[in-house]
Amino acid sequence: MRRLVAGLLLAGATVAPAPARAQVVADPTVGAPGLDDPYYPDDGNGGYRVEHYDLTLGYDPPSRQLTGTARLSAIAAQPLRAFDLDFSGPAVRTVTVNGRPATFERTGAHKLAVTPVLPLLPGLPFAIVVDYAGEAADSPDSGWTLSPSGGAFAAGEPHSAATWYPLNDTPLDKATFEVRVTVPPEWEVVSNGVRVSDVADGTHRTVDWRLRDPVAGYLTTVAIDHFEFLDQRRVDGTPLFSAFAPQAVSRRDLETKLPEVLDFLETLYGPYPFESGGGIYVDTDLQFSLETQTRPIYAPWSDLNTVVHENTHQWWGDSMSVRQWADICLNECFASYTADYLWPERKDGKDVDAMYRETIDKNRGDPSFWQTPLQNPGAGREFTAVYTRGPLFLHALRHLLGDAVFFPAMSRFVQAHRYDNASMPEFRAYLQSLTPIGLGGFLDAWLDRTVIPPDAELFPGSLSLG
Repeated sequence: MRRLVAGLLLAGATVAPAPARAQVVADPTVGAPGLDDPYYPDDGNGGYRVEHYDLTLGYDPPSRQLTGTARLSAIAAQPLRAFDLDFSGPAVRTVTVNGRPATFERTGAHKLAVTPVLPLLPGLPFAIVVDYAGEAADSPDSGWTLSPSGGAFAAGEPHSAATWYPLNDTPLDKATFEVRVTVPPEWEVVSNGVRVSDVADGTHRTVDWRLRDPVAGYLTTVAIDHFEFLDQRRVDGTPLFSAFAPQAVSRRDLETKLPEVLDFLETLYGPYPFESGGGIYVDTDLQFSLETQTRPIYAPWSDLNTVVHENTHQWWGDSMSVRQWADICLNECFASYTADYLWPERKDGKDVDAMYRETIDKNRGDPSFWQTPLQNPGAGREFTAVYTRGPLFLHALRHLLGDAVFFPAMSRFVQAHRYDNASMPEFRAYLQSLTPIGLGGFLDAWLDRTVIPPDAELFPGSLSLG
């Protein structure tokens, strides 16, 4: 994610942490209503995992009426007489579990508590169907968002999906995804993955999109507008499908650089992890661009740096996702370093060592620049220092390890966690495995402390020669 405030690219959406919950004795037959992420403890749910989402939606732009049937294929991880989903969207009409009507209750800000007629047994698959309908609320920066044309799209981090479909809203439970959307015939629909069908019969248009690889909820999207399209194809045959809202058509030339961007990123981080790519260029006054899987959403201010940033996330953040939101440096530090340093260095011949030194000198006397740790920035601050100090940390690490170690090692790490999750503690242990030199002091200075690192850690390796 990149965010624009007062003309500057800054951090992502700031979301207040969820309030602490009272300690209660857990019922072993009730799925936990939250997974206790230190930043967002009420996100996600325990007791099961989802393998696939199959959504059937209808949207009428003039009335903003959203109808939905969400079919979730899940597996119970424990005996379950009740469990929760995350959902803050329109009114729920019915819920069934394994084809039988279930009782349900909406609780808190985004919970849908479900009690099946028959308890679920651990290790066995089960099916959930949630039927819902009503006016879609406008949730800019955090979900369903209205467009100037009267259309809509979904985007937000760390949350967005729960505003338009029920799910287990945690990066730890990634699943495959399919959505078919019916709209009036003059509207177009874009989502993640591959467009399977697009049928207009004069009264309605129904478009079906499928994402074969697992995805975290906040990385799913649907966009409805009067789009124009750009079809491209990489040399290896990967289809690249991009969409442009009415006032974003001028960004078409920017998107023609996507094949070059993906080719470049492959040289750094290994094969592109998905079966399709592209972008969705909106004309809404959006304050961020977001790495929605296979097809990032771009705000009107997006530029080539943004395209490189969001597509780096297809490796760092999408294919490999965080375990907890405290691990956000794995996403944003790498996306920012790649876009701000590696692309300018490799493509434009920029002296990034000089740029690094200038940035250090500029911020030496600014305590606020160093006060948020990269390792654990804190809820509501996770989208801050990772964009500014994150690239500096990785550039110093690169010089400490040397290019011959750094670049292959980063590729191996992200490839080893393909379609899975990773954490900053794992990354730190991995870095130490690359060298017999103790990295504890360097990593502590850059990742844990809230003051400027000492010069020995600021200027390792050849950086000390500047």
